[in-house]
Amino acid sequence: MKISDKLVKDRIFLKSNWDILEFNSSDQAKKKTVPELEKPCDPKKKIIPLLPKEKWKNIGRISLKKAILNRQSRRKYTQESLTIEELSFLLYSTQGVRKKTEKYSLRTVPSGGARHPFETYLFIWNVEGLVKGIYRYLPLEHSLCFEQKYIKGMEKKLNEATLEQFWKPAVYFIWTAVPYRTEWRYIDASPKLVALDAGHLCQNLYLACEAIRCGTCGIGAYDQKLCNEFVRADGKDEFVIYLAPVGKV
Repeated sequence: MKISDKLVKDRIFLKSNWDILEFNSSDQAKKKTVPELEKPCDPKKKIIPLLPKEKWKNIGRISLKKAILNRQSRRKYTQESLTIEELSFLLYSTQGVRKKTEKYSLRTVPSGGARHPFETYLFIWNVEGLVKGIYRYLPLEHSLCFEQKYIKGMEKKLNEATLEQFWKPAVYFIWTAVPYRTEWRYIDASPKLVALDAGHLCQNLYLACEAIRCGTCGIGAYDQKLCNEFVRADGKDEFVIYLAPVGKV
């Protein structure tokens, strides 16, 4: 089987190449400021606290074994709403902070060097107690930042941006990458590490969904420009990398 030279060249992204990295040239080695662990919320925007794990009462009533065996991509959802408790659980399961310092945070998913290069945006469509619109998860505070009010037709824009993969979920997870958080330490190895980390957090979402009678489907095919515009990411220092609709099944 003949493979094009371009494909062969592109495979370098998948390889370790650890032996050729010049860590002395990293911004960490140069003692440059550690990147922010999360984007701050504009003080003018509303912050909504989520339910802490100590107060979850109706979560996780199936075994991990059953969640793993049942896990599959699900594209059909009922029109049932999610509760704040359920949304709190899904967000904590994918980016929840277990320990933090000024320089790093340890979360419920692994990340190369604990760099966690993601922001979690949510298009809320049907969650009890929350109006429709775009929110962003603040993992350090376990809260939501209300980013954009719902505008009529917003769901059509997201459907177009996801190549007609909206499917009327209760909430649409939209993850952006902020590459510099990883590049600060891992320079040329960062693209591979960011991609691996994205897989970790979406797999946690799959299993967490199974635990609460929800379904999800990881979306890797989307219009980059339209998705960036939807969450107002600049497309350079922050851009959409992965999406996943979530709804009751």
